[in-house]
Amino acid sequence: MKPLLVFGALLISIYSSAQLLLVVCASQDFDYFYFVQQWPGSYCDTKRSCCYPKSGKPAEDFSIHGLWPQYNDGSYPSNCDYHASFDPSAISDLKSRMEREWPTLACPSGDGDKFWSHEWEKHGTCSASYLDQHGYFEAALNLKERANLLKALQNAGIEPDGRFYSLESIKEAIREGTGYTPGIECNVDKSGESQIFQVFMCADTSASKFIDCPSLLRRRCSSKIKFPQFLRGSEDLMSE
Repeated sequence: MKPLLVFGALLISIYSSAQLLLVVCASQDFDYFYFVQQWPGSYCDTKRSCCYPKSGKPAEDFSIHGLWPQYNDGSYPSNCDYHASFDPSAISDLKSRMEREWPTLACPSGDGDKFWSHEWEKHGTCSASYLDQHGYFEAALNLKERANLLKALQNAGIEPDGRFYSLESIKEAIREGTGYTPGIECNVDKSGESQIFQVFMCADTSASKFIDCPSLLRRRCSSKIKFPQFLRGSEDLMSE
């Protein structure tokens, strides 16, 4: 009986491994990317506040939050390969661009590795059938350069000056500048006022070009939202 038991256990093990492989492979199939940028002024002026990264104070510009694989039904894969850990050496040639365009604002102050590691391991590993780690981060950097959100808004007379603008005018300015309608996410400042926080755009599965979003993101925003200043060196912002 023992050989039969061993054989049975082996079959169960093979079947379980095959199932796991199928799950991992399936999780790496996705329909498009969300490319997400955030306004640092809106990150920092909430009750949570922020900390400047060790590389210094970020520029007054939108910064990358992430590049996230998505399904058309609104769900998304995550943590697709626990063995594909973040390797800082794989993006050493991108480090200066990463610090400038993808800075961490979390406290305590960091060098960015923790933030980038989270983004790669949760989201990037699910795009591994298309992009390796270097390709994933480089694609996001290139998308940011292509979008140039701040210029698109400024060309429409929308400035980070602490004033209120209509939500529709912000969306239209970005659509005019990039060719694609964005999703806008708002948060609230310390006074409870609604403000632009994150901009969602969609890219194809190679992250090489923007596409029309299969469904527009719906996040709670007022009809008029604030575009706050991001005062580099402001005493209201924490740095460590």
